Amino acid sequence: MNAFLARLIFMIVSISLCLLMVPVSKAAPAARVKTRIDLSHSVDRKFQTLVLPYAFSTDSLGLNLGIGGMLKGAFQEQMTMGATAFAGEESQGIGGGVWNYQVASTERFYLSAYGFFGYYPDQRAYTGGSLDFTPADTPLPGSNASSNEQYLQADGASNWFDVKLEYVLPIGSAQKNALMSYQLKNGLLVSSPSGGGRWDPLTRGVTILMLRQFNRYQRFEFETNPVDGSIRAAELGVLYDNTDFPVNPTQGSRQYIAYSQDISWLNSDYQWTFVDFEMSQYFSFGESEHASQRILALDFWTGKSPSWALEYDAQGGRKIIDNAPYNEGATLGGFYRLRGYDQNRFSSQSVIYGTAEYRYTLKYNPVEDVNWLRFLHLDWFQLVGFVEAGRVAEHYTAKDLLSNLKVDYGFSLRALTAGIVVRADIAHSDESTNAWVMIDHPF
Repeated sequence: MNAFLARLIFMIVSISLCLLMVPVSKAAPAARVKTRIDLSHSVDRKFQTLVLPYAFSTDSLGLNLGIGGMLKGAFQEQMTMGATAFAGEESQGIGGGVWNYQVASTERFYLSAYGFFGYYPDQRAYTGGSLDFTPADTPLPGSNASSNEQYLQADGASNWFDVKLEYVLPIGSAQKNALMSYQLKNGLLVSSPSGGGRWDPLTRGVTILMLRQFNRYQRFEFETNPVDGSIRAAELGVLYDNTDFPVNPTQGSRQYIAYSQDISWLNSDYQWTFVDFEMSQYFSFGESEHASQRILALDFWTGKSPSWALEYDAQGGRKIIDNAPYNEGATLGGFYRLRGYDQNRFSSQSVIYGTAEYRYTLKYNPVEDVNWLRFLHLDWFQLVGFVEAGRVAEHYTAKDLLSNLKVDYGFSLRALTAGIVVRADIAHSDESTNAWVMIDHPF
């Protein structure tokens, strides 16, 4: 393997570890199947560790240096702890968390708590429709018809903290044990799947109830009139995961429905509600001469904010009230949905989104015999092509949501390292070509 590819792999894993702490608005379901993964190359180890220095540079943040670490399975086999910190000339951030801690004296309750505190130069938000009246002849900022020049931008803080409690129902594959065990060989599932086949929550798959309390604070330090806002909201969700291997599904389906609300408690600046539903389907085409897996993955997501409304002035200008902030609720763009557009590029009352990915897992592993990269426990590489379509609207109607869709397409390189999927996506739209590095499949 050449030195460039080795550096690329190291960079992807390093930045992905850093971005494990980055909040993304509405992304993959907050509820997750609780897993215990036995890796063929670490049968003698009770836990997985990963510590990596990293560096990244962007136009707004400049050069940043950081370090991140992860510890999985040390105290409880399904539990993960992680932390990261970085700093540049003006930007800085620190975060950490604990995921999937089995609550003491219980068998089915799992607690996670994680957060991040950061300061960023030139942070951008495609919002402003709730700050002042937008003239009648001008699209609302962040709307489907808006320009990508309609945004707020300034230095400032962006902090967040989440706590979630999950309960694994004693039905389906989790009837006897809330923790699903998987045996992998070269990153591929060789033990019995936890789902797939017939859709039947009583006999197959895993069903999880989730309660999440999440907090966001963001400040824009404009010279004349600084703008800041905070939310203190809660989400109640139900996940049914009937896939064979939730970390890297090859067959089966997944559904998630949730209700979120902020009632303006504890100094929250917003009062809003949001209901959303997501479903994913996976089809396996088996192996081929060069691929150990060939998977067609489909995802659909839709949602509406019942509280969202418009207020009008005497000149017909509009102002949004009782809405979720631009980075929560009905929002598109960024890491997970419409990757060809900027983060949280679109937001409104209602949303619809669909995507298709073709995932091609290579039999060839170019780092298999590279000694200095073995600490990554990198089992396979996956080539992915994808296309996405979606839009936001002021009304939840087929006429509004199915016309003038935003579309993008792209390519992704993914890898399974220490039982975790990391990905580097490149996506193109009519507004930009974006590169994203992140933990986990987008769905």
